[in-house]
Amino acid sequence: MAISAPVVLCHLTREPINEVAVREAVAAPECGAVAIFAGVVRNHSRGREVRYLEYEAYEPMALKQMQRIAEEAAQRWGARVAMVHRLGRMDVGETSVFIAVATPHREQAFEACRWCIDTLKERVPIWKKEICPDGTYWIEGDEAVRSVE
Repeated sequence: MAISAPVVLCHLTREPINEVAVREAVAAPECGAVAIFAGVVRNHSRGREVRYLEYEAYEPMALKQMQRIAEEAAQRWGARVAMVHRLGRMDVGETSVFIAVATPHREQAFEACRWCIDTLKERVPIWKKEICPDGTYWIEGDEAVRSVE
C-alpha cells in the first residue's frame, strides 16, 4: 500500500519544538510504526561543561536540504517524514532537533529515522556553537574550534 503525502513537514524555528504536533503530523492509517529522534542539549561536551548552545543556519539552503532528505527517506523506505530544527539559543535539556518517521513496519521506521538525523548533520548548513565557562566553541563534525572574541 502506498504512503499518503510522504514528506509532511520540514521546518526551522526559534521557538520550542512542539514534539506532539510533529509526531501527529506523520500519523497515517497505513503506518503501524513511528520512530522518533529528539536531539537534546546536554550539559557537557568533549570534557567541558556546556552552559547553553546557539544554532545558526543559512535558512533557505537548510530548508531545501531538509526537504531533499525527507523526500529521499520517503522514497527509500516508503515513509512519512517530519523534521524540525531549532535555531538560536537553547539551554540544557531543551530539544534542538526532532524527527518523526512513520512507516508500515518498525524496521523501516528505525532505519529511516537514523538515516535522516545522520544525513541532516552531514548535509544541512546549520552550525552549532557551544558556550562553556572557559569560552565559546564552534562545532564542525567532531572538531571544536575556539572562538576569538
